[in-house]
Amino acid sequence: MSQPTQNKTTSAFYAQAGISFGLALLAMVVAVLYLPVDPWMRAFLALGTLYLTTSAFTLAKCVRDAQETSSVVSRLDQARVDKILADHDPFRSVS
Repeated sequence: MSQPTQNKTTSAFYAQAGISFGLALLAMVVAVLYLPVDPWMRAFLALGTLYLTTSAFTLAKCVRDAQETSSVVSRLDQARVDKILADHDPFRSVS
């Protein structure tokens, strides 16, 4: 039986994702700092930016964990099917 192919993420994709995230967060922080508003409004926007950032990391971890779990379940199911097929002898007489 063929093994399921695993998607490998390239280092260039990791770099692009990290740089993109860093630039977006930096732009948001600079915008909050230089926004001509009262300090309490700036603090509210900064807190919102922090909350959005931590929520994005949490969501990414949850999605990754769900994908890994389904991958493990799929591999276990495939192993069970492989064992059943390996143990099956079509020429054995049924008694």
